[in-house]
Amino acid sequence: MKELPLTVKRSIELLGLCLCIGIFAIASDIIMPVIMAFFISILLLPIYRFLRKYKVPEAIAIVLPILLVFIFLAGIIWFFSAQIGILVNDFPQIKANVAKHLQSLQEWISSFTDFSIGKQKKFITEKSDDLLNMAGKAASGAAVTLSSIFVFLGLIPIYIYLILFYKDILLRFLFMWFKAEHHPKVKEASYEAEAIIKNYLVGLLIQITYMTVLLGGTLTLFGIKHALLIGVIFAILNLIPYVGALIGNILGVLITLTSSTELGPVITVLLVIAVVQFFDNNILMPRIVGSKVKINALVSILGVVIGGVVAGISGMFLSMPIIAVLKVIFDRSEGFKHWGVLFGDERPAKSPMSFAIYRRKGSVKTKSGTIEKK
Repeated sequence: MKELPLTVKRSIELLGLCLCIGIFAIASDIIMPVIMAFFISILLLPIYRFLRKYKVPEAIAIVLPILLVFIFLAGIIWFFSAQIGILVNDFPQIKANVAKHLQSLQEWISSFTDFSIGKQKKFITEKSDDLLNMAGKAASGAAVTLSSIFVFLGLIPIYIYLILFYKDILLRFLFMWFKAEHHPKVKEASYEAEAIIKNYLVGLLIQITYMTVLLGGTLTLFGIKHALLIGVIFAILNLIPYVGALIGNILGVLITLTSSTELGPVITVLLVIAVVQFFDNNILMPRIVGSKVKINALVSILGVVIGGVVAGISGMFLSMPIIAVLKVIFDRSEGFKHWGVLFGDERPAKSPMSFAIYRRKGSVKTKSGTIEKK
């Protein structure tokens, strides 16, 4: 068969990319639970293999890890709810502190503008009414959103069970998709993708734990109110690359402002978050995750933004492992190696404009067998 022209190949690639994004956007409620269940299944594989090694019945070897996951999630939800309860109990004091901050802000604005305090109060009242109207409209759809969340959480354990139960069928389908001469590459990519997903998810769980302990504990030592709540919120939001840390800083400052009338605690929170995040980004996280697949910052941010637009919060959380797995696949495919280069952060030593050697597709050095072979 005559090879297609290069322009046709690239057009098909771009059309395929647009089609995939469109399918995710239209069917995200169906696809995202499956992807999340697949990643959790990879995380639970070592436990499943351990139980099967000691002749535990297959159904029990699948159900027990799923129960462990839900017990862990229930513990996180209980801890978070307890911290929210403490915040709610302090609501009268929070209301008084917010009023003082607004008064100070109004006096500061009126000191160098013609916008008087009376006009500011009128403006705040109008905007508050608008926000209440928006909240009423949002509340009308809350039942639908809540039901979709319960459906999402209800489907995930079913998907996990079925993926683990039928994993050999899925693997056979994967191998049959490719020609026999490509099976060694498929096997190698499968092991490496499994290692990446497992290391990434385990690393995130460890990161949530030590970020909560370090940040919450340090802020508690400095006498910051709601220190553990700030630690939990920042640790969870920090899972979203780049964007999450910024939102976590803003929320930490807002929580501190509502519990104090001074600026000192706010500066303390910002400094502690900066130090802990530096420690996390440069020392702890690289050692814990240990993934050899590096994604450049541009693709990471685009992935988070596209994932958020297409599939909401779950898309933002899952964007990085999805991109990492795609890079593993692209690096081993002759037709898509250029996409693997685009996703990576390995900058060429010289400019491709001046040196032709950096314009060519190079071989990718890989090491298979990172996961115990069954």
